[in-house]
Amino acid sequence: MAFKEKYFIGVVVETINVLAVDDEPFNLDLIELAFLDIPQIQLTQAINGQDALEKLQTCDAEVVLLDLRMPVLNGFEALKIIKNDPKLCEIPIIVVTANSEEKHTALALGANDFLAKPVDVEELKLRTINHAKSYKAHKQLDIINKNLDALVATRTEELNKALNLAKETEYEISLRLGMASEYRDLETGMHIKRMSAYSALLGKLSGMDAQAEQLLLYASPLHDIGKIGIPDAILLKPGKLDDKEFRLMQEHTTIGGLMLANGQKYPIIALGQIIATQHHEKYDGSGYPNGITGEQIDINARIVAIADVFDALSSKRVYKEAFALDKVLNILKEGRGTHFDANLLDLFIDNIEQFLQIQKALPDLDEMPHILNLLEEYR
Repeated sequence: MAFKEKYFIGVVVETINVLAVDDEPFNLDLIELAFLDIPQIQLTQAINGQDALEKLQTCDAEVVLLDLRMPVLNGFEALKIIKNDPKLCEIPIIVVTANSEEKHTALALGANDFLAKPVDVEELKLRTINHAKSYKAHKQLDIINKNLDALVATRTEELNKALNLAKETEYEISLRLGMASEYRDLETGMHIKRMSAYSALLGKLSGMDAQAEQLLLYASPLHDIGKIGIPDAILLKPGKLDDKEFRLMQEHTTIGGLMLANGQKYPIIALGQIIATQHHEKYDGSGYPNGITGEQIDINARIVAIADVFDALSSKRVYKEAFALDKVLNILKEGRGTHFDANLLDLFIDNIEQFLQIQKALPDLDEMPHILNLLEEYR
């Protein structure tokens, strides 16, 4: 009882499962007697290494007291097997031996501690309790870490879902703003979706990484947002615009740039501003609004220029039928190196089947046909 008061009360309050392994019944009896005054210790006995391995499958041992010289399977072999088993290797093993050389061999094989024979009973109790405490603390920490990992994984998944929703929301807003500008001159919303999908695909083919490709997908619908600022008399005018009207029509690029200016904190708006301003620039410098040339034109704007013209030529409009593919490609080729970046145009044409798949997947719909008809009549 004195031992319980001095060493045990307030130190160990949970059950400790101890496996004692020895082929000598007398030694097992001594160990059992040593722990009689500590009811929290539950002792299981094994008579050799093989017996110990079998008992370890069911007794949930937290400390193993292991003799080394035993028949059937000796302590050294049992120690190797235990320390190589992922399910058992963390269990503290205290070897009990009278031979110092055996002690060194056992420690080299992974034994956690040793006791010299004849065993000091008080030392046996203290070492067993201390190793059990450490093992329990290690298991508890492992549980905490696993729970923390699971919590982090859950929170990360929730955050990713929130970020994806935010990105999807940004794209939806970009699409709808683009649609708003297109409806003003009787374009359809599907034009915006096709054109942004074409742009993203061409960006990927040109070597853009996934992040840049997605950003182009989300920003490209803003290319014609400046049309919102163009008077109806010009935007809806049937027939050819005169020089003054065309110059004013060209201002939709400048208006779009101004509408999206000062958005550097927002990548979609920042890139949308570049595309809106530059998508009518031409590779040879004959475009507008600034007449810049070649790679002075942002690659995203060069890509959108091809995607936008391709869709305009290959789609039906209230004022024209869709052109045949051969005619569309011939018109694009005529602008190779002058209107369009030659390398990007070659990539587009060489992979035309992929773009036609997008076209097939996003056909024009009868979007508010009665309203479009009324607008056409107004024109």
